[in-house]
Amino acid sequence: MNYRDAGLSDAEYAKVNDILGREPNELETALIGVMWSEHCSYKSTRRLLSKFPQTGKYLVQGPGENAGVVDCRSGWGLAFKVESHNHPSAVAPYQGAATGVGGIIRDILAMGARPAASMDGLFFGMPDSGKSRVLAEGIVDGIAGYGNAVGVPTIGGKTFYDPCFEGNPLVNAFNCGFVRLDKIVSSKTARPGDMAVLLGSKTGRDGIAGASFASRELNEENRGSRGHIQIGDPFEEKLLIECCLDLLDQGLIVSMQDMGAAGILSSSSEIAHKSGTGIEIFCERIPLREEMEPWEIFLSESQERMLLILSEDKLGAVRDLARHYGLECAAVGTITDDGRYRVVRDGVAIADIPVSVLGDAPPVDWPETPPAGMAERREVPKGMKSADPAADLIKLIGSVYGACREEIWRQYDCQVQLRTAAEPGAPVSALRIPDSDSLVAFAMEAEPWKCHTDPKLGAMETMAQSIRTLALCGAEAIGMTNCLNFPSPENPEHYYVLSRCVEGLAAVCRDMDCPVVSGNVSLYNETPRGAVYPSPLVVTAGIVPHYIYFVSGGHAREGDLIFLAGPAVGSLGSSRWQVLCSDPERMTPRGATLRYDAEAEIAFAAHALLTSKKADIKKSARVVAGGGLSVALAKEAILSGQGMTIELERDPFAAMFSEGGPRAVYIIPPAAADKFLACWEGFPVARIGQVGGKSLVVKDFMEVPVGVLQSAFYGTKV
Repeated sequence: MNYRDAGLSDAEYAKVNDILGREPNELETALIGVMWSEHCSYKSTRRLLSKFPQTGKYLVQGPGENAGVVDCRSGWGLAFKVESHNHPSAVAPYQGAATGVGGIIRDILAMGARPAASMDGLFFGMPDSGKSRVLAEGIVDGIAGYGNAVGVPTIGGKTFYDPCFEGNPLVNAFNCGFVRLDKIVSSKTARPGDMAVLLGSKTGRDGIAGASFASRELNEENRGSRGHIQIGDPFEEKLLIECCLDLLDQGLIVSMQDMGAAGILSSSSEIAHKSGTGIEIFCERIPLREEMEPWEIFLSESQERMLLILSEDKLGAVRDLARHYGLECAAVGTITDDGRYRVVRDGVAIADIPVSVLGDAPPVDWPETPPAGMAERREVPKGMKSADPAADLIKLIGSVYGACREEIWRQYDCQVQLRTAAEPGAPVSALRIPDSDSLVAFAMEAEPWKCHTDPKLGAMETMAQSIRTLALCGAEAIGMTNCLNFPSPENPEHYYVLSRCVEGLAAVCRDMDCPVVSGNVSLYNETPRGAVYPSPLVVTAGIVPHYIYFVSGGHAREGDLIFLAGPAVGSLGSSRWQVLCSDPERMTPRGATLRYDAEAEIAFAAHALLTSKKADIKKSARVVAGGGLSVALAKEAILSGQGMTIELERDPFAAMFSEGGPRAVYIIPPAAADKFLACWEGFPVARIGQVGGKSLVVKDFMEVPVGVLQSAFYGTKV
């Protein structure tokens, strides 16, 4: 294997030679090449990621570990993270998605937490494409097949459609788990003399060099190679989870690390690098499914494996417990004090390099240039008007962007473990916190269209929307994890967009005191057909102090009053109406979203949280987001089965279909109206209508029967 085959550039190979003082052998070249890949090293984004705020009053563990941890009170921490499995899912949709779920579960387990819930962010081509439908069905089946069998509920997610994802779907897997704050596991605690032990499945050829595969553009040549794709076994994973948690409860291990990208190599070298030690691994001690070359062994991404670090006197007890669960267990290496990463085969060192070489890939700062035509992209088209507002609303609510996702989430077990407080289909997902009356809520958001037309504003809107949604339901934001899905950073225009999106996310997180606790970067999401839109996905977590304060939607009753909190009008730029109704043949996002206003966002969150704590005010509420006020009202009418009469003072077209900014619909009983308005004193809020009748009526603008909206909402195949 030459250095180019290993993924190293001429400059990188020269750097390796300079550090080592010699040329690396073939095995060393393969090891360094994988660890310096984009997927493992984040060499193109390390500088950008440093812009994220990493401090906060609830933060316990930030980036640098397998997952972030925030304080949930009552002695419990929440570990959470999102990871991508995009390239594998494009090639083998079922296994790609399934092993994405399995991998993120093990990241949470590696923190000492019991995995409690999964979510998924899915980006597909249009469902009328046979190719996209096959990919989508395989991916959803893979998520359901793995998650249901492993006993971890799938409690929500986000699905987005656009032709740019044809052939390059994005699959972002999220998981969270609860851990006692005094039981958190670190990957930085290995000590010289400790043993490295493999627990779980034997190592095979599945997934070899998957990290390198995920670090380049998809094309017909690498799309046909299924050797890069891991094969999952959720039943083995279930045994692995229970065994690892038992090992932790009995105090038998010092540390553990999931074997994800780059398998044994990454897990062992990361523990040594973070702990400031060296490590020696013996090839012949690694349980194999078949005869393999050393480079295959170390780069295999066979699933359901964990690397344990423990003192030698605990090995017998660890083996006994592994035997109880029917799992393979082998002592394969030793932690050393010399800072070397050494691979030994039959008594001979076949690789011997500094651990720091593997852990410190040289960063790359790519040139950046604003995309050609960016000024035109940002311009909101003038003179947009709706010829038939009622038909447009039916189109929005019945499109794959607005319709019910039940066809997807009904395949998921969302109640196993019995902690689910808000099921799929709700604006937020929520879990009961152990030993507490509190809830932890999650808002998953992504706005590819808005990030395409203005990357910084689009990312700001994405992040702000997640915090608004949490605040409305009664949750104070305590931390965010993200998955940055972008095309090749080597293209200066793509790198410009990536950089501005990170700046936008970071700015809102700083303003809202919401630290970034973990995350993932997925680049090279493009095919010869073209690149995907910039698609940063965020999952923000928040705490509802008591379940009685949790606010949800769909509870309107006849006679209730309808209020709009926030500005009357947002922006039509890159809105659902603009893309789907103003130019349906092209379906191209045009125009920047609403300019971000930090003071307004902070004030909105404060008033929404105050409103949630008024448990004596019965309320139904929904953030104004995709589709604007029209879709927010329509969904309230659909779920409650109630009509509404709305009267707007300003231009009803812009008010109903514009998006962006801190806006929400509240539906309140008349007797509680004064108490509700007192909660919003100093912030714009207006009564816009009343619940009643059998149609959604906007005076002098449109009228749509609730039954027609329900048929469109529930009748669309997604």
